[in-house]
Amino acid sequence: MKNFHDAPLTVAAFYKFVAVRECPLLQNSIDEFARVRGIMGTVLLAPEGINGTIAGTPGAVDEFINYLRNGNVFGGVFRDISPKFSRASDMPFLRLRVRLKSEIVTLRAEDIDPTRQVGTYVSPRDWNDLISEPDVVVVDTRNVYETAIGTFEGATDPGLDQFTDFKTFATRELDPEQHKRVAMFCTGGIRCEKASSYLLAQGFEDVYHLQGGILKYLEEVPENESRWQGACFVFDDRVGVEHGLRQSEHELCRACRWPLSISDRSNSDYIEGVQCPHCKDKLDEATRARAVERQHQVELAISRGEAHMGDRGRDVAEKRRSDKNVRRQQSRGASKGIV
Repeated sequence: MKNFHDAPLTVAAFYKFVAVRECPLLQNSIDEFARVRGIMGTVLLAPEGINGTIAGTPGAVDEFINYLRNGNVFGGVFRDISPKFSRASDMPFLRLRVRLKSEIVTLRAEDIDPTRQVGTYVSPRDWNDLISEPDVVVVDTRNVYETAIGTFEGATDPGLDQFTDFKTFATRELDPEQHKRVAMFCTGGIRCEKASSYLLAQGFEDVYHLQGGILKYLEEVPENESRWQGACFVFDDRVGVEHGLRQSEHELCRACRWPLSISDRSNSDYIEGVQCPHCKDKLDEATRARAVERQHQVELAISRGEAHMGDRGRDVAEKRRSDKNVRRQQSRGASKGIV
């Protein structure tokens, strides 16, 4: 496995639920501050808070986090933001995007407010004890393409195509009279905050969530004590990380964006740049034809010793054009978050 503790770039994942005013003003300020320091990634701003994952040199990322905490333009609302840090050998993002949204993580549930009511935070060091208790229902709140490459031992996978489906899962599978204690986890903690707020509003009494998410758990809990199995999907070019936040060996299928293990890439149904075992029967002919041509161009560039935009993702332009179509494919099972 690749060890990136000494890699030259720092990746910071962060979020905070807090009432935010003047989002367009903050958007411009954040964009300008990050851009001049060569920072890339995505930052979402909404009236309910901030959510982002960025990457840059260690100094630039430190400056950015201190700017969020201390910047006068924010009025101190992010002063206690607590990022999760990891490392990358190459820039894992293609560009910087600072976007305005109605929610920093989309659930579309009225009358919930994570700034007022959330579940009980459980530290990574106490998580194993909690999920080992027989009366605790452990729920993975991530999407199916994330749970496919790793989850906690014994956790329930709701089979979510998107986070908004959590409401349907909770109505169908969870009962506050029967399930007295529910423990939830996600990549960095943000989805669990909303999910726990939602369950409490539905009458559940004891709701817990993993503080700092899977990323913090993999950073702090020794591998020989871990209840985690597999890799944790991350929303950048690293694809997945393992214990100690080492980069996993997963790669994204360039057709459907499903994270592929070495075993997946050894499958006879895998054709590099064209299809994988998860999408071979789900791609329309037009999409397949574009993939074949794109891969042909990649191979031509490699044979000539030329740089190709695909060297860091290979289908960047195609991905941007086809994101909407990809999401439709994912919802049918080909499935493809920030934290």
